[in-house]
Amino acid sequence: MAKEIEIIIGGKKYGAELNDTEIAGKIYNILPVSGLGDRWGDEIYFSIPLDEENERPQEEVGIGDLVYWPPGKGFCILFGRTPSSRGDKPRLASPGTVIGKIYAEPKELRGIKSLKIQVKKRED
Repeated sequence: MAKEIEIIIGGKKYGAELNDTEIAGKIYNILPVSGLGDRWGDEIYFSIPLDEENERPQEEVGIGDLVYWPPGKGFCILFGRTPSSRGDKPRLASPGTVIGKIYAEPKELRGIKSLKIQVKKRED
């Protein structure tokens, strides 16, 4: 069952959901998390306090996918090509686990200036 969350980047809120992977459940249980993000092409990522191995690892993912990337304990938001992409789809530097989806248009995320990020459970 999907878990609704909010991702706040530079003060702007985006709806998102986490999927049914074990890693997504563990992330949901430690929310809220926050940090200062970085960019890697059309990817925004930051480290979270979770140290897990991959679950259903993949390198090429979809636009809008949220990914947990073990080498950096990274919470990653992918919204277009990355430096390792071979086509139009985002591609990670090494395999990660898709943990959910963000409800945002890629052009919205490309225009973000501040990368102060908070991920929290959605408040109804």
